[in-house]
Amino acid sequence: MTTTLRTLRRAAEARLAEAGVDTPDLDARLLIQHALNLPREQLLFAPDSPVGPEQAAAVHALIERRAAREPVSRIMGERAFWSLELSLNADTLDPRPDTETIVEAALDALPDRTAPLRILDLGTGTGCILLALLAELPNASGLGVDLSPGAVEAATANAARNHLGDRASFQTGNWGDGLAERFDLVVSNPPYIPSHDIASLDPEVREHDPLRALDGGADGLDAYRAIAAQLPGLLTPGGTAALEVGIGQSADVAALLEVNGLTVTGTFRDLGGVERCVRGRNDR
Repeated sequence: MTTTLRTLRRAAEARLAEAGVDTPDLDARLLIQHALNLPREQLLFAPDSPVGPEQAAAVHALIERRAAREPVSRIMGERAFWSLELSLNADTLDPRPDTETIVEAALDALPDRTAPLRILDLGTGTGCILLALLAELPNASGLGVDLSPGAVEAATANAARNHLGDRASFQTGNWGDGLAERFDLVVSNPPYIPSHDIASLDPEVREHDPLRALDGGADGLDAYRAIAAQLPGLLTPGGTAALEVGIGQSADVAALLEVNGLTVTGTFRDLGGVERCVRGRNDR
């Protein structure tokens, strides 16, 4: 039986609201557009367009996945970040807008954005931070490292998708282990959720982001200890590090940088007012 976009959208919104989804209107719109390959304008200005039974079934299947708390970005297989469109897979963290704070903090530290900088992204995931920086720094190049081969595969594909493959390379590795090169800028969004807090995370995160990208150990700081100890050997003299941190962790991460010889040059808040990034400089 044929229905209309308007009826389909209202039913989808009602189903998501019933399931407790925070933004049922937005999520329904995005998933209908995705399932039917429609421009937004058609939903807004042609709501009485007919939708056949097979198309409606495709929409309902996606709505049920969202009602089960699978994130929209996972269902669609992609996420917008900075000026990029990024593909996701099961081995990558779903990039959040909060992580753009690292990009802003790193760019803020660079007096010359045309310089031929070398950038290292530790725990690169989708490659979002490195690729966003390369999009803003036309003569820079970078290396992304991740423990997961699946993440390296996704990041490599995202570099090609965003026409940055000639300046970005990716490899598997454990933080900076074995890297002999020194970099002008090191960035990272490491796992920082304390292990005992994982069970209380929203199901969108707990059940769909890789645990390895979330679990920061007993106090959430295990990755920072490893990275901070490596930074003096990874950064050029005067080089900058910018690290994403969790709520309430900025002072502890700043202390770890200082203990390892870096000068803390600032903390940066995300749009929600949370101190989300700690930046340091190698003055050795």
